[in-house]
Amino acid sequence: MSALLAPRSAGPAAGVAKGRLVAPGTRALLLTFAVLTLVATNQLFVLAADTDRWFAWTIQPPLTAAFVGAGYAAGFLLVVLVLRTRVWAEARLTLVSVLVFATASLVATLLHTDRFHFGAPEPVARFAAWFWLAVYVVVPVGLAVVVVRSHRAPGADPPRSVRLPVALKGALVLHAVVLLPVAVALLVSPGTAAVLWPWALTPLTAQMVGGWLLAFGVVAVGALLEDDLHRLSGPALAYAVFGLLQLLALALHGEAVRWGSPQAAAYLGVLVTVPVVGLAGWLAARRHPR
Repeated sequence: MSALLAPRSAGPAAGVAKGRLVAPGTRALLLTFAVLTLVATNQLFVLAADTDRWFAWTIQPPLTAAFVGAGYAAGFLLVVLVLRTRVWAEARLTLVSVLVFATASLVATLLHTDRFHFGAPEPVARFAAWFWLAVYVVVPVGLAVVVVRSHRAPGADPPRSVRLPVALKGALVLHAVVLLPVAVALLVSPGTAAVLWPWALTPLTAQMVGGWLLAFGVVAVGALLEDDLHRLSGPALAYAVFGLLQLLALALHGEAVRWGSPQAAAYLGVLVTVPVVGLAGWLAARRHPR
């Protein structure tokens, strides 16, 4: 991992400006999203086998629920970490990636409203379905407003502090090349899950999985564009948590996987590298404070 941790200097001007600030109201929106993602983590990762009673729609197999729940756990960490900053350059990657996921989730929801527990006899499931719909109508709009207003705020980004190590850049390129095409395929044509994915997905769950893959693919591309270890620190740690929880989900619910298939081998091969790349970026930033 040492090659991934070796940074490149950004030059003598690094760190001299504060730059643009995130738009007012961002903190309140992020705190709300943090609470919602924490609840979703419990309902999907912890209670993966009971989504028929405790979630907005029934997700089978439990491995799929745990996959999506792991995404929410990583999203919770990502949002909590970015709450510490008011500088737009340091919050941009998080806000854009969350906006991408929230928009993809809204589209998937509107395309598959018949799958939701809007009329379920279980009160918790029924409430969860209507609450889910309300959240994913409001959150993408709120995030879009925040991103646009922050981008248009007066000022400029502060200079980059420490550039990404070359090896870390290479790893991010490889992950973006893998994640983004699969994400787009699952979102645009969820039926391709039968060919691309190592366990069975419905059209709705295929698009939800695709939404998380798209969000983390955007994180990989955004990190390359930002080219700053300190702007990557929070997303890198969330990326590592995402990978570790996906490995735990496999350990808990792996009976759904078509083990021995090329899809399973490819999935596991990519998955084991996710926490390595995430931890490498986070540790590199920790080793080189501002």
